[in-house]
Amino acid sequence: MPTLTIDRLGHLGDGIAHADSQTIFVPGALPGEEVSGEIAGDILAKPRIVTPSPDRVAPPCRHAKACGGCQVQHASDAFVAGWKQDVVATALAAHGIETEFRKIATSPPRSRRRATFSSRRTKGGALAGFHQKRSDVIVSVPDCLVVHPDIAHALPLAEELARLGGSRKGELDVAVTRSEAGLDIVVRGGKPADGALRVELARLAEDNDLARLSWGEDETLERRPPHITFGPTRVTPPPGAFLQATPQGEAALRDGVFEAVGGAKRVADLFSGCGTFALPLSDRAEVHAIEASRAMLAALDAGWRHAGGLRKVTTEARDLFRAPVIAGDLEAYDAVVMDPPRAGAEAQVAEIAEAQVPRIAHVSCNPVTFARDSATLIRAGYRLDWVQVVDQFRWSTHVEIVAQLTLS
Repeated sequence: MPTLTIDRLGHLGDGIAHADSQTIFVPGALPGEEVSGEIAGDILAKPRIVTPSPDRVAPPCRHAKACGGCQVQHASDAFVAGWKQDVVATALAAHGIETEFRKIATSPPRSRRRATFSSRRTKGGALAGFHQKRSDVIVSVPDCLVVHPDIAHALPLAEELARLGGSRKGELDVAVTRSEAGLDIVVRGGKPADGALRVELARLAEDNDLARLSWGEDETLERRPPHITFGPTRVTPPPGAFLQATPQGEAALRDGVFEAVGGAKRVADLFSGCGTFALPLSDRAEVHAIEASRAMLAALDAGWRHAGGLRKVTTEARDLFRAPVIAGDLEAYDAVVMDPPRAGAEAQVAEIAEAQVPRIAHVSCNPVTFARDSATLIRAGYRLDWVQVVDQFRWSTHVEIVAQLTLS
């Protein structure tokens, strides 16, 4: 049985070691640890920790051993914070970029306001939770330390939804969001809703005091608007709309965006969603919000109109991957906010660089594309003033970033 030394963590949170020029992935290991076990392919199966790292801790959640939702509960908070910052620094270094890193902003336990449970019928009833590590087996997580207790308490409801409208052959995705008016639930993967199922869904919504329950794309029962507050406004997102994972993480990103745009009077908010940044910014600047989803833009616009007393906010439905805003149009703005998906915004960034917009607030969920797009801007004359890592997916490998770029 070989003994290996862990060199580093991979991007999925596994320890990485080397044996006979082969890269070996070791689940649950930390850098510097000596581990032993049987090598199966490129994985050290059922590793035994021979020499533990001083950063190793007992996982705080009782579900950690089986549940695949968290990858680094066995590491100290200080180690995870440093590791996530190093992931971003390494991505930037690959492009020759150095910058100031601000202190990481980590969301507290039990703060996630959205989560998607897997749920399926079983021979004796139903089961809901998260998938086991490297498996399609569902693990029930009633005491999950990541999600808000209101979401954890929705597990029996997710099971009931599977009993009513699920299949023994497939899973339901039950997306649960904790709005300020109650739980907002979207179910995907179920059978088509007939009259009997609609009656049962209405009963479940009433019995569980849900704000809204959506079955697929076409069936929505709204008992009251599941609103979210963005700055001075209340917004009712469409079912399944993107929302930052925790209120604390959203606040950290928003504060970074505010600082990055500075005193700009006209701001373009690209990939605006339902107005996470556009609406708070409208208290100080005119904002043009651009987003592919018309439903999310309608929610943003309604929130702005009902708030009153804010600066002008306009919206535009546009696929920024296929039709980026051209440089000539961007020249009218003092600052740009962009929060693209994981693929980044390569085509759009090229137009921003050409337009020479004075200030950029760059929000990202992917260090690799963040570094690539930042490098493009730096070559065009921008300076990456600072970066802050925001950890709102606690104990996971996920990394969020907010940064400021200004013209040199």
